[in-house]
Amino acid sequence: MSESTPQPKPLLRIEHLVGHYGETQALHDISLEVREGEIVCLLGRNGAGKTTTLRAVIGLLEKRKGHIEIDGQSTEGLPPEAIAHLGVAYCPEERGIFASLTAEENLLLPPVLRPGGLSVDEIYELFPNLKARRSSPGTKLSGGEQQMLAIARILRTGAKLLLLDECTEGLAPVIVQRIGQVVLGLRQRGFTVLMVEQNFRFASRLADRFYVIEEGTVVEQFTQAQIAPNLERIERLLGL
Repeated sequence: MSESTPQPKPLLRIEHLVGHYGETQALHDISLEVREGEIVCLLGRNGAGKTTTLRAVIGLLEKRKGHIEIDGQSTEGLPPEAIAHLGVAYCPEERGIFASLTAEENLLLPPVLRPGGLSVDEIYELFPNLKARRSSPGTKLSGGEQQMLAIARILRTGAKLLLLDECTEGLAPVIVQRIGQVVLGLRQRGFTVLMVEQNFRFASRLADRFYVIEEGTVVEQFTQAQIAPNLERIERLLGL
Protein backbone atom coordinates (compact mmCIF):
# COMPACT_ATOMS: atom_id res chain seq x y z
CA MET A 1 0.00 0.00 0.00
CA SER A 2 1.43 3.36 -0.99
CA GLU A 3 1.90 5.99 1.69
CA SER A 4 -0.50 8.92 1.64
CA THR A 5 0.93 12.25 0.56
CA PRO A 6 1.69 14.42 3.59
CA GLN A 7 -0.35 17.60 3.88
CA PRO A 8 1.50 20.94 3.60
CA LYS A 9 1.97 22.64 6.95
CA PRO A 10 -0.54 25.27 8.07
CA LEU A 11 0.67 28.76 7.21
CA LEU A 12 -2.25 30.26 9.16
CA ARG A 13 -4.02 28.70 12.12
CA ILE A 14 -6.93 30.35 13.93
CA GLU A 15 -8.40 28.75 17.05
CA HIS A 16 -11.53 29.93 18.88
CA LEU A 17 -11.22 33.54 17.74
CA VAL A 18 -13.57 36.02 19.42
CA GLY A 19 -13.59 39.67 18.36
CA HIS A 20 -15.39 42.95 19.04
CA TYR A 21 -15.97 46.25 17.30
CA GLY A 22 -16.36 48.54 20.28
CA GLU A 23 -19.02 46.91 22.45
CA THR A 24 -20.44 44.80 19.62
CA GLN A 25 -19.25 41.21 19.39
CA ALA A 26 -18.59 40.40 15.73
CA LEU A 27 -16.75 37.09 16.05
CA HIS A 28 -18.01 34.39 18.41
CA ASP A 29 -15.93 31.31 17.61
CA ILE A 30 -13.77 31.17 14.47
CA SER A 31 -11.43 28.22 14.00
CA LEU A 32 -9.78 27.51 10.66
CA GLU A 33 -6.47 26.86 8.99
CA VAL A 34 -4.86 27.68 5.66
CA ARG A 35 -2.08 25.40 4.45
CA GLU A 36 0.86 26.50 2.35
CA GLY A 37 -0.02 26.82 -1.33
CA GLU A 38 -3.79 26.76 -0.79
CA ILE A 39 -6.52 29.13 -1.86
CA VAL A 40 -9.10 29.17 0.92
CA CYS A 41 -12.35 31.14 0.74
CA LEU A 42 -14.56 32.51 3.50
CA LEU A 43 -18.21 32.48 2.49
CA GLY A 44 -21.30 33.85 4.19
CA ARG A 45 -23.90 36.58 4.10
CA ASN A 46 -23.16 40.27 4.64
CA GLY A 47 -22.26 40.99 8.24
CA ALA A 48 -21.38 37.37 9.04
CA GLY A 49 -17.85 38.23 10.20
CA LYS A 50 -15.73 37.39 7.14
CA THR A 51 -13.95 40.73 6.77
CA THR A 52 -13.59 40.99 10.54
CA THR A 53 -11.72 37.67 10.47
CA LEU A 54 -9.23 39.04 7.92
CA ARG A 55 -8.79 42.22 9.96
CA ALA A 56 -8.10 40.14 13.07
CA VAL A 57 -5.40 38.17 11.23
CA ILE A 58 -3.55 41.33 10.18
CA GLY A 59 -3.96 42.89 13.64
CA LEU A 60 -6.55 45.55 12.85
CA LEU A 61 -9.11 44.35 15.40
CA GLU A 62 -8.36 45.92 18.76
CA LYS A 63 -10.41 43.64 20.97
CA ARG A 64 -9.92 39.95 20.30
CA LYS A 65 -9.38 36.70 22.15
CA GLY A 66 -8.29 33.32 20.88
CA HIS A 67 -5.19 32.10 19.09
CA ILE A 68 -3.83 33.21 15.72
CA GLU A 69 -0.62 31.63 14.49
CA ILE A 70 1.26 32.55 11.31
CA ASP A 71 3.92 30.16 10.08
CA GLY A 72 4.14 28.67 13.55
CA GLN A 73 4.39 31.99 15.41
CA SER A 74 1.69 33.39 17.66
CA THR A 75 0.56 36.93 16.85
CA GLU A 76 -0.66 37.61 20.39
CA GLY A 77 0.11 41.22 21.27
CA LEU A 78 1.79 42.03 17.95
CA PRO A 79 0.93 45.30 16.15
CA PRO A 80 -0.06 45.17 12.46
CA GLU A 81 3.42 46.18 11.25
CA ALA A 82 5.01 43.27 13.12
CA ILE A 83 2.42 40.85 11.72
CA ALA A 84 3.19 42.12 8.21
CA HIS A 85 6.86 41.22 8.81
CA LEU A 86 5.74 37.61 9.38
CA GLY A 87 4.79 37.50 5.71
CA VAL A 88 1.14 38.63 5.59
CA ALA A 89 -0.40 41.29 3.34
CA TYR A 90 -3.99 42.57 3.28
CA CYS A 91 -5.89 43.87 0.24
CA PRO A 92 -9.02 45.59 1.62
CA GLU A 93 -12.34 45.80 -0.19
CA GLU A 94 -12.09 49.61 -0.46
CA ARG A 95 -8.75 49.24 -2.37
CA GLY A 96 -7.17 52.40 -0.92
CA ILE A 97 -5.78 53.84 -4.16
CA PHE A 98 -4.26 57.31 -3.68
CA ALA A 99 -5.65 59.88 -6.13
CA SER A 100 -2.58 62.12 -5.92
CA LEU A 101 -0.21 59.33 -7.01
CA THR A 102 0.25 57.68 -10.39
CA ALA A 103 -0.47 53.98 -10.78
CA GLU A 104 3.24 53.20 -10.52
CA GLU A 105 3.70 55.44 -7.48
CA ASN A 106 0.80 53.61 -5.81
CA LEU A 107 2.47 50.33 -6.73
CA LEU A 108 5.79 51.37 -5.19
CA LEU A 109 4.24 52.78 -1.99
CA PRO A 110 4.34 49.72 0.33
CA PRO A 111 7.83 48.86 1.60
CA VAL A 112 9.58 45.58 0.89
CA LEU A 113 9.45 43.75 4.23
CA ARG A 114 10.89 40.34 3.35
CA PRO A 115 12.82 38.75 0.49
CA GLY A 116 10.85 36.90 -2.16
CA GLY A 117 8.48 39.61 -3.34
CA LEU A 118 7.82 40.18 -7.01
CA SER A 119 9.76 42.80 -8.93
CA VAL A 120 7.96 45.62 -10.73
CA ASP A 121 8.71 43.92 -14.06
CA GLU A 122 7.20 40.63 -12.80
CA ILE A 123 4.12 42.50 -11.60
CA TYR A 124 3.72 44.16 -14.99
CA GLU A 125 3.89 40.71 -16.61
CA LEU A 126 0.96 39.69 -14.43
CA PHE A 127 -0.90 42.97 -14.99
CA PRO A 128 -0.08 44.36 -18.45
CA ASN A 129 -2.92 46.90 -18.10
CA LEU A 130 -1.06 48.51 -15.22
CA LYS A 131 2.12 48.82 -17.26
CA ALA A 132 0.18 50.63 -19.97
CA ARG A 133 -1.40 52.95 -17.37
CA ARG A 134 1.65 53.34 -15.14
CA SER A 135 1.68 57.16 -15.47
CA SER A 136 -2.07 57.65 -15.00
CA PRO A 137 -3.40 59.06 -11.70
CA GLY A 138 -4.61 56.23 -9.50
CA THR A 139 -8.26 57.22 -9.51
CA LYS A 140 -8.31 57.70 -13.30
CA LEU A 141 -7.98 53.94 -13.63
CA SER A 142 -11.09 51.86 -14.24
CA GLY A 143 -12.57 49.90 -11.34
CA GLY A 144 -10.96 46.72 -12.63
CA GLU A 145 -7.58 48.40 -13.02
CA GLN A 146 -7.82 49.82 -9.51
CA GLN A 147 -8.54 46.35 -8.14
CA MET A 148 -5.58 44.92 -10.06
CA LEU A 149 -3.40 47.71 -8.64
CA ALA A 150 -4.61 47.01 -5.09
CA ILE A 151 -3.60 43.35 -5.47
CA ALA A 152 -0.37 44.15 -7.32
CA ARG A 153 0.72 46.59 -4.62
CA ILE A 154 1.03 43.89 -1.95
CA LEU A 155 3.07 41.51 -4.12
CA ARG A 156 6.29 43.51 -3.75
CA THR A 157 6.30 43.25 0.05
CA GLY A 158 7.61 39.70 0.30
CA ALA A 159 4.38 38.44 1.88
CA LYS A 160 3.52 34.81 1.19
CA LEU A 161 0.04 34.86 2.75
CA LEU A 162 -2.32 37.20 0.89
CA LEU A 163 -5.63 38.29 2.45
CA LEU A 164 -8.00 39.38 -0.34
CA ASP A 165 -11.29 40.99 0.67
CA GLU A 166 -14.06 40.99 -1.98
CA CYS A 167 -11.64 41.36 -4.88
CA THR A 168 -14.41 41.00 -7.52
CA GLU A 169 -17.00 43.34 -5.97
CA GLY A 170 -18.68 45.49 -8.62
CA LEU A 171 -16.46 44.37 -11.50
CA ALA A 172 -17.48 43.36 -15.01
CA PRO A 173 -17.48 39.60 -15.76
CA VAL A 174 -14.45 39.84 -18.05
CA ILE A 175 -12.46 41.53 -15.27
CA VAL A 176 -13.67 38.98 -12.72
CA GLN A 177 -12.37 36.24 -15.00
CA ARG A 178 -9.00 38.01 -15.25
CA ILE A 179 -8.78 38.39 -11.47
CA GLY A 180 -9.40 34.65 -11.17
CA GLN A 181 -6.57 33.90 -13.58
CA VAL A 182 -4.26 36.17 -11.59
CA VAL A 183 -5.10 34.51 -8.27
CA LEU A 184 -4.43 31.06 -9.74
CA GLY A 185 -1.18 32.40 -11.16
CA LEU A 186 -0.18 33.67 -7.73
CA ARG A 187 -0.64 30.20 -6.26
CA GLN A 188 1.61 28.80 -8.98
CA ARG A 189 4.23 31.35 -7.91
CA GLY A 190 4.13 30.03 -4.33
CA PHE A 191 1.66 32.40 -2.70
CA THR A 192 -1.03 31.26 -0.28
CA VAL A 193 -4.40 33.04 -0.40
CA LEU A 194 -7.20 33.53 2.12
CA MET A 195 -10.04 35.34 0.40
CA VAL A 196 -13.49 36.69 1.28
CA GLU A 197 -15.89 36.41 -1.62
CA GLN A 198 -19.62 36.95 -2.18
CA ASN A 199 -19.49 35.61 -5.74
CA PHE A 200 -19.82 31.90 -5.05
CA ARG A 201 -19.73 30.94 -8.73
CA PHE A 202 -16.36 32.68 -9.04
CA ALA A 203 -14.98 31.25 -5.81
CA SER A 204 -16.20 27.70 -6.48
CA ARG A 205 -13.87 27.41 -9.49
CA LEU A 206 -10.92 28.95 -7.69
CA ALA A 207 -10.58 27.90 -4.07
CA ASP A 208 -9.39 24.56 -2.75
CA ARG A 209 -11.37 24.74 0.48
CA PHE A 210 -14.21 26.82 1.90
CA TYR A 211 -15.43 27.92 5.32
CA VAL A 212 -18.98 29.22 5.78
CA ILE A 213 -19.39 31.83 8.52
CA GLU A 214 -22.69 32.74 10.15
CA GLU A 215 -23.00 35.26 12.97
CA GLY A 216 -19.29 35.15 13.69
CA THR A 217 -19.01 31.35 13.82
CA VAL A 218 -17.77 28.75 11.34
CA VAL A 219 -20.81 26.60 10.64
CA GLU A 220 -19.60 24.53 7.67
CA GLN A 221 -16.47 23.66 5.74
CA PHE A 222 -15.99 21.76 2.50
CA THR A 223 -13.57 21.20 -0.34
CA GLN A 224 -14.00 22.09 -4.00
CA ALA A 225 -14.61 18.41 -4.77
CA GLN A 226 -17.53 18.36 -2.33
CA ILE A 227 -19.42 21.22 -4.01
CA ALA A 228 -21.13 19.31 -6.85
CA PRO A 229 -22.73 16.55 -4.73
CA ASN A 230 -23.83 19.06 -2.07
CA LEU A 231 -24.65 22.07 -4.23
CA GLU A 232 -28.29 22.50 -3.19
CA ARG A 233 -27.47 22.37 0.51
CA ILE A 234 -24.56 24.80 0.09
CA GLU A 235 -26.71 27.24 -1.87
CA ARG A 236 -29.42 27.12 0.84
CA LEU A 237 -26.76 27.74 3.46
CA LEU A 238 -25.52 30.79 1.57
CA GLY A 239 -29.01 32.07 0.78
CA LEU A 240 -28.48 31.77 -2.98
